[in-house]
Amino acid sequence: MLFLAVMFICLHLNVNAQYVDHGGLYDLYGRQLNTITTAVPFLQIAPDSRAGAMADIGCATAADANSQASNPSKYVFNDNKFGFSVSYSPWLRKLVGDINLAYLSAYYKITDMDAIAFSLRYFSLGDIFFSDENGTNPYGEGVAKSPNEFALDFTYSRKLIDELAIAITPRFIYSNLTAGYDPYADGSKAGLAGAADVSLFYEQDFRAKGLSNSTLRAGLAIANIGNKISYTSSTNRDFLPMNLKLGIGYEMDFDEYNKLTLNGEFNKLLVPTNPVYATDSVGHLIYDESGSRIIASGMDPNVSVAEGIIHSFYDAPGGFREELQEINWALGAEYSYRDLFFVRLGYFYESPYKGNRQFLTCGVGLKYSIFNLDVSYLFAINQYHPLANTLRFTLSFDFASFNKDDIKNQGKLR
Repeated sequence: MLFLAVMFICLHLNVNAQYVDHGGLYDLYGRQLNTITTAVPFLQIAPDSRAGAMADIGCATAADANSQASNPSKYVFNDNKFGFSVSYSPWLRKLVGDINLAYLSAYYKITDMDAIAFSLRYFSLGDIFFSDENGTNPYGEGVAKSPNEFALDFTYSRKLIDELAIAITPRFIYSNLTAGYDPYADGSKAGLAGAADVSLFYEQDFRAKGLSNSTLRAGLAIANIGNKISYTSSTNRDFLPMNLKLGIGYEMDFDEYNKLTLNGEFNKLLVPTNPVYATDSVGHLIYDESGSRIIASGMDPNVSVAEGIIHSFYDAPGGFREELQEINWALGAEYSYRDLFFVRLGYFYESPYKGNRQFLTCGVGLKYSIFNLDVSYLFAINQYHPLANTLRFTLSFDFASFNKDDIKNQGKLR
């Protein structure tokens, strides 16, 4: 179906021409491709413009109202008392015009040691015209349905010491890909899942030669640990995009006006890698006595969630070299003038054998009083990439207190 193809292309595109061999997937040069796919990949999209402008980096950047999407343990390091943010991005503009991602987040610092936050992430797949095997729309001629997905989560974060914080984030996931249509009478339904994130964040100020101040930040987040999700009444269930993020950032304050932050981040999916199945001399799959495909290299991906997380570190059929290919990395930079105007750049890399997402990003931000406006833009390195020209917009507000006079005077030009 069209919307399933779009979801696959969205986060797992490989721009090389491909052909399918029964034992695996290859490009036209004979190189084996082994992209890892999961359910609800919209959870891997960085929804806010600040992260989007720095190649989706956010695990170890300075705290802001959108920290829920990358590393919620940052919230206790916010300078302000509470805030909220709204983000919007037209998605896959190169393919269709009605897919979009919307994001709402808010936080509140209970004390200097702990904070709470929540967020709602909504992904619309646009209007879909369904059809049966005869090409007939079961809902009537010209009638479209609007499949959608959303995730709602809540966070509690707390400082363990002045420089280190931890956060726990339970999450509810709803994925309605068929909009109630059941073409094969197999009990098609919306997918439901529960998940949780665990994250850590470290921030330490120190003096460095030639700088008025420096800040070292580091972050770790294990996201979307939860049950498998299913869209039918059958026993087939798919993994959530469980992933491990590690980030580091270094902020340099040259003077009271100019500031530069450099960031790096690594990301790895914690789900099983597809094995290579055995074939006979003419390329047909070989089955055992129970009717299961025989694995020639790699491990059986049909395991529990806990086993899948453990296996993800050593189950690649290509061995250690392929395991390294499954680690995505990104670099980002942010320049700030008087904490009022921001310029951001980023670069994201994913192995050609694991999806081939490679892009440059840029963006700007404007902050005045309690108001923040950020915009980001994505340049795809590969031609005809569906993520090319992706825009993200974020509007956020931060408040130092509930006092009206404090809010009125907050953030005046120094």
